[in-house]
Amino acid sequence: MSPSEGLLTGADGVRLYYRQVGSGVDTLVVPNAAYMFDDFVALADDHSVIFYDLRNRGRSDPVTDSTLASAIQGGVDDLEAARAHFGVERISLLAHSSVCTLAILYAAQYADHVERVVLIGPAPPELSKQYPPHLTGADAVLREISAELADLRAEARWHDPDFCEKWGALIRKLFVVDPADAGKINWDVRGLPNETPLKLMKGWEAAARALSALNIDADTLAPVEMPVLIIHGRRDRQAAYGGARDWALRLPNARLVTVDNGAHLPWIEAPDLVFGSIREFLAGRWPQAARAVTALDSNDG
Repeated sequence: MSPSEGLLTGADGVRLYYRQVGSGVDTLVVPNAAYMFDDFVALADDHSVIFYDLRNRGRSDPVTDSTLASAIQGGVDDLEAARAHFGVERISLLAHSSVCTLAILYAAQYADHVERVVLIGPAPPELSKQYPPHLTGADAVLREISAELADLRAEARWHDPDFCEKWGALIRKLFVVDPADAGKINWDVRGLPNETPLKLMKGWEAAARALSALNIDADTLAPVEMPVLIIHGRRDRQAAYGGARDWALRLPNARLVTVDNGAHLPWIEAPDLVFGSIREFLAGRWPQAARAVTALDSNDG
């Protein structure tokens, strides 16, 4: 099953790289192709799946506009342009990390075009909100690797290949509960100018500023009536588990699958649970492991 690939025109004329695979009746759209394709291409067994790189990411065009409109609304408009490019009336979405916010805002603005939404490891709806320690993944590994990353940042040898390799290795260790599992992460973005450590670091900082400026209130989320499945590792160091519970409480029709021994890439630690839940959900059913959340801090997850 060979993917077709190319460039489509997003908002403001930005060119977005895409890979399309599968021939299922239902269409699933997955942003961040450079990182998501290899791990999620198996979903094309049952669906037509469109992977694409966000503006300023992967093989898509770089942009110099770092304003909120470009970072957030531009991304929402790009997603709509991708849907229209392929002529699909209704799509399901699968997003990871901070891209989940973009997916939810798209579902709110274009609800008529969205069938279902899967959020994996979403950033909290309020980025500045502090959760109690047991609803975060703050641990000794986070403290140790954060210190090592700070030391590397002070060196600032951003164009040294050995430096970049060490930086990437540390980031991977943060993304899994057991640092020994970092080798299971198969991202290969070498040679992509949008994915250098310096560009990524600046991008993360810009995304944090943009997300912090958002006001995602009940009125914003009211149109998101379609089913939303949230999958989150309880030990996620990058996006607090409490944020996933927050989303599940705020969204009108959401349920949460908790990966107890999972971090920011829970499909690495619990592939059967994660992919099994996604397949069940996209087939039109709530997975057995999905729970309705009734309180931020309770035992219902």
